[in-house]
Amino acid sequence: MFTNRIAGSVAIAVSLVAGALAQSPLDVMPPIQPNPYVPFPHVISPSFDESRNGYGIAQRLTRADGLQGRVLWIDATANLERINTVEKIDALVKKIRETGFNTIVLDIKPIVGEVLYPSQIAPKMTEWKGRTLPKEFDPLAVMLAKARENKLSLFVSMNAFSEGHSHFPERGPGAKRPEWQTILCEPELRIRVDGEEESAYLLSDRVNQPPRQLDDLALYSDASKLPKLADGAVIAVVDSSYNVLAQFKAANFNPAVLQLPPGSNLIVGFSSAAGLFVEEKLKPNVVVEMLVRPAFVPMGKRTERQIPLMMNPLYPAVRHRLRNLLVEVAHNYAIDGILFDDRLRFASINADMSDTTRVEFEKWMQKPVEWPRDIFRWEVAWPTLQRRVVPGPLYDAWLTFRALTLRNWLAETVKTVKTERPTMQVGTYVGSWYPDYPEVGGNWAADDLQVGLRFHTDSFRRTGWANLVDLIITGCYYPIGSMRDAAEQGISVGESVEAAGQFSNRAVNDQSLVYAGISLDKFKGRDKNDLRKVLQAACATTQGVMVFDLSHDMELFWDLFADVFRVPATPPHAVPGFVAKVRDERLKQKVNGLPEPPVILYKGSSGTGF
Repeated sequence: MFTNRIAGSVAIAVSLVAGALAQSPLDVMPPIQPNPYVPFPHVISPSFDESRNGYGIAQRLTRADGLQGRVLWIDATANLERINTVEKIDALVKKIRETGFNTIVLDIKPIVGEVLYPSQIAPKMTEWKGRTLPKEFDPLAVMLAKARENKLSLFVSMNAFSEGHSHFPERGPGAKRPEWQTILCEPELRIRVDGEEESAYLLSDRVNQPPRQLDDLALYSDASKLPKLADGAVIAVVDSSYNVLAQFKAANFNPAVLQLPPGSNLIVGFSSAAGLFVEEKLKPNVVVEMLVRPAFVPMGKRTERQIPLMMNPLYPAVRHRLRNLLVEVAHNYAIDGILFDDRLRFASINADMSDTTRVEFEKWMQKPVEWPRDIFRWEVAWPTLQRRVVPGPLYDAWLTFRALTLRNWLAETVKTVKTERPTMQVGTYVGSWYPDYPEVGGNWAADDLQVGLRFHTDSFRRTGWANLVDLIITGCYYPIGSMRDAAEQGISVGESVEAAGQFSNRAVNDQSLVYAGISLDKFKGRDKNDLRKVLQAACATTQGVMVFDLSHDMELFWDLFADVFRVPATPPHAVPGFVAKVRDERLKQKVNGLPEPPVILYKGSSGTGF
């Protein structure tokens, strides 16, 4: 759920879909139809696009039977001290039930890769940022018992392919097993002078920051951001045409006094060795050239890229360990289901680029691959060092291969879990902005979704995993409920819970249940009617709502939820055979060739719910 992306990811996502989105009605407000369905009639409600919100068999059946998912998410690390005694869990679960929620999701494997329950496979979390959990205490067992007493459904959440945390680089199984870590293809930058051989010294890919390694060179476009330099450091001033204008030793360089020409930049050798290179090679009147090469780097070496330390989903030991964890949970706890949080994915578009993945990709392609150039190459701009992916001839195949990898892993995992405990449901949490997902491989839509996106080829379409799971929760993390309210506020109509939930429901296409997720941190300091309208929108467009997270000042909102949820509801996921019935009716509809209205993707925000 963290919105931490690799640099340039937004640009990549937009480039993938720019052509398709230009053909879709992005900011055109649809006509408002009569609004016969309001999920909570006693609560303020905006005007909705009911003709599209009400579409689908799951929508029709849940509305007819008064079914509605009401899910409260409990993040492990943020709530550790709220769930570290029997008494606290007892009081919390009673409060959840009294407020009108009918389902709890308890995060039991946060991104660091430790777990909350006693495991034979993974280390148990006992402390996080000063919060403690007794070593002998099992919050999952207690939460399950209290959920049963209060007639609540209990799902657990597991962060699938994350086994570490960038803020705690020594912590977590992935930190201790670098061979598990996903391999990133990163741009490696070097300096060449007057067409000679390239420098032996790397140029850091982070502008206006010291290099990761002291002997690397660094580029500064703002001299005021230079830290205090050691005596051996040397600075070269380079103009906008890449000509070296001047050279200074650290002791003689004062950016407050020196007037640099407009558009000039500094190449800095911080160490004595790098400084000596600058002094000998970057002399006035020479011409500098920046070369870009691919470099293969374990994710633990790029902890600033995103918070989760991601593993390689193709690495056998990673897959085997995760599946064993799932069997352990399914065997020991009679919970209602397992949800995979949004780490059921690859780390980024440039992952995984390991030898393991290369072998599997070439096997799938049935031919040798020039690695990575057949897939993509990096372009890096001077002097901003902004980077962008340039697709190669096998780029679309790469997107499909990774999506198929995750889809097939999920299919095997669902079978394994349901063999261990047949009544257990499996679901996924994903961000609602679907065009982000080719970048990370997770195709959460139905395998028959028809939508006009450039990456959505026939091959990619078939990798959709909605038909494999019982429930998909999408993070529709906007503070505005309806498309009409967004338009009236001068905001893209796609940046509303209605637009995100509507697309989520259509994308899944009755292959599983869909609940729209909302995030409480979006409502701090806002009119509480905004939250009421968002709850209306979530339940008008999907079969329920997930509220993230207990730690987001929930004490400010208990009364509001109790008012909105005053009429009890059964979650559709708790009705035996409900998903199978929806799928059967959808199949009959397809066999009979009944036409469907087009799926509309209004322009939302990249990273929403990610």
